[in-house]
Amino acid sequence: MTIATDYTPRDDEEDEDFARAWIAFGQAERHSPAYNALFWAFDRMYDLVEDLPNKAWQVILLIWSMDQSIKTVQSLSAGPIEDLLSKHGDEMIALVEAEAKRDPSFAKLLGGVWKNRMTDEVWDRVQKVWDRCGWDGIPEE
Repeated sequence: MTIATDYTPRDDEEDEDFARAWIAFGQAERHSPAYNALFWAFDRMYDLVEDLPNKAWQVILLIWSMDQSIKTVQSLSAGPIEDLLSKHGDEMIALVEAEAKRDPSFAKLLGGVWKNRMTDEVWDRVQKVWDRCGWDGIPEE
């Protein structure tokens, strides 16, 4: 993937533009010029997760539909998905469960989520729908 550095935030920004910027940020080498130029995408996702969880969920699904590379898998699972479930688990878990049941690749994505600050109930529900194969030394089947 070529890392574009021209994704600066704009008032007329489309979700696809933001998703491409977030993906490019995740692909960039830490503290490189591209990483620094795209750091706004990290901040924007953090704000969406914090304040607009349903919008964050839609962007997460868009990102997943656009890129399933290992870096995106790692960044999404231990980033916005984990944070979303930690902060808004009670209201978001049904959506996560439905997506994991609908899309086996999303269930694998959930394999990289950690409990963090999720309630025990939300964490139990995540574990019921995730696929841990390929994570933490668990062999692929």
